Amino acid sequence: MFRKVFSLALCCSLALCSFTGCSSASAEKDDGKKHIICTVFPEYDWVREILGEHTKDFNITYLLANGSDMHSYQPTIDDMVKISSCDLFIYIGGESDEWTKDAVSEAKNKDMKTVNLLESLGNSVKEEEIKEGMQDCDEENHDHDEEAEYDEHIWLSLGNAEKLCNVIADEICSVDPENAHDYRNNLKSYTDELKILDNEYSTVLSSVKEKTLVFGDRFPFRYLVDDYGLDYYAAFSGCSAETEASFETITFLADKINELNTDTVFTIEGSDASIAEAIISGTESQNQKIVTLDSIQSVTSEQIKNGTTYISIMKSNLDVLKEALN
Repeated sequence: MFRKVFSLALCCSLALCSFTGCSSASAEKDDGKKHIICTVFPEYDWVREILGEHTKDFNITYLLANGSDMHSYQPTIDDMVKISSCDLFIYIGGESDEWTKDAVSEAKNKDMKTVNLLESLGNSVKEEEIKEGMQDCDEENHDHDEEAEYDEHIWLSLGNAEKLCNVIADEICSVDPENAHDYRNNLKSYTDELKILDNEYSTVLSSVKEKTLVFGDRFPFRYLVDDYGLDYYAAFSGCSAETEASFETITFLADKINELNTDTVFTIEGSDASIAEAIISGTESQNQKIVTLDSIQSVTSEQIKNGTTYISIMKSNLDVLKEALN
């Protein structure tokens, strides 16, 4: 029902746009620049790295620049108008951005290139996992005959990041073939950085004392822990919109901390840590520390101005893991 209503709204907005001249989108096209739209920050940062000095020749829009959570984000009419006429649209392609199907199918620019990240990774994409002790975000309406729900936090694997940068670079080269040589060189330099960081992760995490993370929060890091042989327990899956954990979940995680004899409870960025604190209060020692890993889902334009990059956040996450697990 939502898609039908949304599609109708999109059609109406595009029709209106044709009568009004689409001032904002036209202004962007009239400046002679190609327009690339990205839904989440990793895509946006990868594009900038691949473009390099040619970034100035493009208009790059990062839709979640206000720090919105991708799971609850809905585009504005202005967003949809921009997407409709852009040259390259990069999106996740999962349940959280179901709206992109209408955006692509109703696009005015029939030459628009698209990158669906989940499709690009193919068999490398993992299904959402419900671990022991975890609350299922769909447990009340769970239908085992429904299609599998995929974990959309694919950028938290450095290996995936390298693959996706190659796909994005291919499309940028098709949009601007004149400068393809520069984009290929930039891609090589950047993926070399990703490989170096991947090796650092492997070296550090292969030698840590603890191999299991306990999360008093959602858990969007499955790609990361699977890459480096770590295990985890968490209150919710990465898809969950829940904010309150059940007594059973908190008790399970507190008991797990006692069993593992760990001194750390993890949260993700933006958490109020209330679940983590409740878990700690249920442990025997009640003296565990709370640390944060950044899932790179809510990077703001202000952070970008201050120099935040995909690699800087991934390096910071490695520092956190190194200290917490030793």
